[in-house]
Amino acid sequence: MKAFVQLVRFGWVQAQSCVFPVVIFASLALTKIAPLPLLPRYDWLLVICLLMQWWMVRSGMETRDELKVITLFHVIGLALELFKVRMGSWSYPEEGYTKIFGVPLYSGFMYASVASYLCQAWRRLKVELVQWPPFWMVVPLASAIYLNFFTHHYWVDVRWWLSSLVMLVFWRSWVTYEVGGIRYRMPFVLSFLLIGFFIWIAENIATFFGAWQYPNQAKAWSLVHRTIRKINRKAVLCSP
Repeated sequence: MKAFVQLVRFGWVQAQSCVFPVVIFASLALTKIAPLPLLPRYDWLLVICLLMQWWMVRSGMETRDELKVITLFHVIGLALELFKVRMGSWSYPEEGYTKIFGVPLYSGFMYASVASYLCQAWRRLKVELVQWPPFWMVVPLASAIYLNFFTHHYWVDVRWWLSSLVMLVFWRSWVTYEVGGIRYRMPFVLSFLLIGFFIWIAENIATFFGAWQYPNQAKAWSLVHRTIRKINRKAVLCSP
């Protein structure tokens, strides 16, 4: 019974931390099923995301320091979107006044919502990192991971090598967190593999509601292909 209660508590904390992503999913579904007047869909999504971000800070659900981290994710995410859309990895086929080089500005909030979840879960669960690798190992590895996101279009994709390095460098690292006054721990690598898996699920939901479109979804929606590679990519991008 105690284990069940702890599981419910953990689930409640996760639900609270996922408010921003849930609002984005709900907005995608609403604007897909019942189109809103006056503005194109992508522009309405931007308006909703901006209002939601304002409310999150205003209500105290996010702190100003967390907003800085979320904004950084937004900027990095938007830069990645501009590049990947240009390379044809995916597209945003609908019209919008707030599109830049084929990328709607609301897309940055999808990355920001991941940051929102990470920041809130970190605070609510009192997350601590144990046996974290030294700075000189983490920074070059993180830089290589993000650089490969761009360079694999022109050179060999070293994603799997980088994944192996992440496993090696963080093998002894743990994440500890608190639920109901009791501390638990989880291997760091496992925690981000799980995050990668759930982001992949979110990606399927988002593409189902037309957030963006992969080439294989041009005629009809289908599951995001290359499942293992996609989960691996999401996990690696989040890890360091």
